[in-house]
Amino acid sequence: MFIPGNLDDEFYALDKVIDDYARSLEGFVGVDRWWSKDSTAKNVVYFFTDHETVTTFAKFPEHVRAKKAYAKWYEGYQVIISEVTATYGDGKMPGLTLS
Repeated sequence: MFIPGNLDDEFYALDKVIDDYARSLEGFVGVDRWWSKDSTAKNVVYFFTDHETVTTFAKFPEHVRAKKAYAKWYEGYQVIISEVTATYGDGKMPGLTLS
């Protein structure tokens, strides 16, 4: 989750490279992006099948570069790494199915 600051062309280019890399990983399941109700914070959640893939993603050189330069683009951020043990719904809302 982050509070956006100045999201310039460099940010968007780097974000695309990182997103493309995440999607290329064998353990990638999906991504969910949304804005807070008041549009002051954005959340981007990547879902992977295992912690090893999360670690691989975290060590991607462009991701490391972006994390080091975060203050150029973010007013603040928080990372939460958690484990999803189940998903369910009525099937009327698109979402991730984890098995």
